[in-house]
Amino acid sequence: DMRAVLTLARRLSTQASSRTSVELVSQNKCFGGVVSRHKHLSEATRTPMGFAVYLPPQAKTTQVPVIYWLSGLTCDDTNFMFKAGAHRFLAEHGVAVVCPDTSPRGLSIPGDSDHWDFGVGAGFYIDATTEKFKLNYNMYTYITQELPRVVEEAFPQIDPHRRSITGHSMGGLGAINIYLHNQSRYKALSAFAPICNPTAVPWGQKAFEGYLGPDKAKWAEWDPALQLAARAPDAIPEMLISQGTSDNFLQSQLRPDTLPKSAAIWVDMHEGYDHSYYFISTFIEQHIKYHAERLYA
Repeated sequence: DMRAVLTLARRLSTQASSRTSVELVSQNKCFGGVVSRHKHLSEATRTPMGFAVYLPPQAKTTQVPVIYWLSGLTCDDTNFMFKAGAHRFLAEHGVAVVCPDTSPRGLSIPGDSDHWDFGVGAGFYIDATTEKFKLNYNMYTYITQELPRVVEEAFPQIDPHRRSITGHSMGGLGAINIYLHNQSRYKALSAFAPICNPTAVPWGQKAFEGYLGPDKAKWAEWDPALQLAARAPDAIPEMLISQGTSDNFLQSQLRPDTLPKSAAIWVDMHEGYDHSYYFISTFIEQHIKYHAERLYA
């Protein structure tokens, strides 16, 4: 039965390469399903992009829903797969996960590698408009348009009508922004320690200045606290947010207190947890259940 899965995975990656040239980098059996890493040439970023997929064992016989996980600063497509401890719960609930990279790489744009919180590993899941970055730093288009197309072509076992989105830190910000701009395309939203009010904190200000330029009105479009505050109370979508109280970045960068008070927004403050994957792995089961309930509703 494992041979069948691997044969299928190989056949799919061959099929995929005939259409969008998706290269298989590695694959491993895990909790009865398959973790695989892939590379493809992206139209949105004009660079090779990597992504990882976990297909649960249910995908052998039926289409499964999918969670898109957006990682944080300095991460790539591997962090969640290695550290989150999610596979057991994804297998249990019959949900796939897709983990993209956090930025284009290998471009050597002046300034793209000077700081860990801007440029490489820090694409912020927006489309850049500044001269230096607009050609390649189009992570919003990549995540919302190109990646789902590539994934759904390469993996017909993934149901294109049942997607949800989550992420951590910069990726939590990305998940909230992408959901708010594309609510009809995702069935659920959650986030771990997201940057909630990026226009008011150093990480967000640096990224928005670099990618979007000085026009603060443009920044506001990608600020969940501002976007949600502007909505009527009944237009605020449901979201689950987990945040550790011992997170070094809580007050300086993340600021969940800036989100509007709403019954739809559940901010779970977890005593003594920090910003790391130790925190994420502790609460990932709750998030996967949350997504599975809505994806299978």
